[in-house]
Parts: sequence; C-alpha cells; structure tokens
Amino acid sequence: MTILVTGATGRVGSRFVPRLLQQAEPVRVLVRDLGRAEFLGRLGAQIVVGDLRDTGTLDDALKDVDAVVHLGAAFRGVSDEEAAAINHTATVKLAESALRVGVTRFVYASTTLVYGPGRGRPALEADEPAPPARAYPTSKAAAEKALLQLHQAEGLPLRIARLAFVYGDGDPHLAESLLWARDWPLHQRLHLVHHADVGQALIRAIRANGVDGQVFNVADDAPVTALELLNLNGEPIAEDAASRTLGDPWEGIADTSKIRRELGFRPVYPTVYTAKDAGAF
Repeated sequence: MTILVTGATGRVGSRFVPRLLQQAEPVRVLVRDLGRAEFLGRLGAQIVVGDLRDTGTLDDALKDVDAVVHLGAAFRGVSDEEAAAINHTATVKLAESALRVGVTRFVYASTTLVYGPGRGRPALEADEPAPPARAYPTSKAAAEKALLQLHQAEGLPLRIARLAFVYGDGDPHLAESLLWARDWPLHQRLHLVHHADVGQALIRAIRANGVDGQVFNVADDAPVTALELLNLNGEPIAEDAASRTLGDPWEGIADTSKIRRELGFRPVYPTVYTAKDAGAF
C-alpha cells in the first residue's frame, strides 16, 4: 500500500512519517520545501514538492497512491483567510482528487477543539461540533463537515482522527501551553496526546477495515491541570491563580473509549509523567 502524507515536515508529520516508514510501507510526502524534507528522503520516503492548492501537484502526488494521511494544516501565524484556504478549501480539493484516483483510505487529522465547551462531560465523537469562533477550529470543523458529505455522497473512504493537545519527541508544544495555562484557574485541565500515540492512532486508522465515515478521539488517559503544566515547565504560580473561577471543567476533555474499542488503541504514554520518566519529552 503506497501512502501519501501531507504536512510531512510539520510538527506532527515530521514525527509521524519516520514511524510510518518503520512499518515497511511505501511512503510519499507532499512538501513545499525540499530542504526541510531531505531527512525524510534519507529515511526512504518519496518526495513530491508542491502546494496543496495546486491541482497539478495533487495529480502528481496522488499517482498510484492507495491511501492518504492528510496532516497539512495552517495553525498559528496566518490570517483567518489563509487558515480557511488551507484547512478547509485545500482539504476538500485533496479529497476530491483522492476520490478521482480511487484511494482506499483517506485519514484526516482534525482536532478536539472542534467540540467547544458546554457539554458537561467528556466530548464524544457523536457530538455535533460547536467550535469556538477562532479560525483554526472553525476551519477544521468546516473541513470535517465537507469530507463527511463527500463520504456520504460519493463514498470517500474517510477516517477522522480528532487529536488532543500534541506533545513530546522534542516538540516545544508543551511549553507553549503556558500561553494559556498561565491565565487559567489552577484546576482547569488540558487533554494531551504524545506524538508516539498520534502515530499509532493514525496507523491503526489506515489499516482498519469497515470504519469508513467514522470519527475517533485521540488522547491519553489523564488530562493535566494548569498547575501541573506550570510545574512541568518550571513556571512560577501567579498569586491570584488559586482564586480564578473555572467555567466548564469538561472543556477540551475527550472520551477515548471508541478508539480503544474499535481500533485497539492503548496509549504508549498514558500520562505525561510516563513520557517524562521515559525521557520522551
């Protein structure tokens, strides 16, 4: 099975593709910057240089491909219009191109941010997305909706993985959580998932039979509090932090029973402390 991975030089892709190559699958990557992808070429990946928004590039990248893992996304540091163009419009174009060539798997990496707050419990895959009014989660939710319509109308062999807050393997994301955690109540929680577990979830989604059109939450077993994030990053605690009020104690917390039940997912790093003890930060 030849697998095309988009976003292969991003934070998730650069850690996922080496794991995928270890499975002895032929892997092709679509990248914009050849220099950033050279290490993947040395590991054995086929490299196609181009842009998700270029139909000609997509045709070249998808030639003789059996499966797609779509990790390409615009997150921070771009305009709202750019986020929508990459996360929604280009995603739909890729899926339509994949349909034309007859891929048998289309795995889309989304985010648990699409759920939004106010459910009073961990978010379930069957919940209707209600993302906060920010470009990243709204564009990802819009893409999910369009892809599910393509699955229903035209048979796109879709599997959606909604990722919690990804960390580990040298990714500075855990430290970047302080951008929000510094201002949170100490008991507000963040649901995490290690890159190793993102990798195994995506690989399981590629290999699974009979799960087209399904959505899976991908997260570890133990969300961490703002207090723990501060301590893990060696950050002092603000004097007023303990007196801050918490609006929704379940915001950002995802139920993972479905991926455990249907794909056999068990976190390699069930807690952030497991990863810390293993030197996997």
